[in-house]
Amino acid sequence: MYLNTICPKTGSTYAKRRVGRGIASGLGKTCGRGHKGQKSRNGGFHKIGFEGGQMPLQRRLPKRGFKSSLASLSAEINLNALSILPAGRVDILILKKAGLIGSSIKNVKIVNTGKIEKPFVINGIKVTKGAMIAINAAGGSVEV
Repeated sequence: MYLNTICPKTGSTYAKRRVGRGIASGLGKTCGRGHKGQKSRNGGFHKIGFEGGQMPLQRRLPKRGFKSSLASLSAEINLNALSILPAGRVDILILKKAGLIGSSIKNVKIVNTGKIEKPFVINGIKVTKGAMIAINAAGGSVEV
């Protein structure tokens, strides 16, 4: 086998379409583009999604999805993170001073991830059901 003898398998490739080579070729004169119009001319085409001036599909359909502006103001804390704090009262100001949440956070929720050994009194923070059970089992409580 030599490099100059390598070729594709017979039938796997097709000859390039030769347009504009007379009437008998089947693709003479207009070269398969039809008569007149934007698509018949050289370089004449339109952007993807253009529907001839009709309102395109991507503009007819309603927008989906929503990004809440409040999402940047809320945070979640797990039970492991509370173990950094000394036992006692926990509120948003204490979490901010400890560096567990950012300074712009307004809403906090404690989720049941990890373990808690110290008793905490949670004040003004939302708590999931599982986290509330774990806090109460450790001797703490949740105040609303």
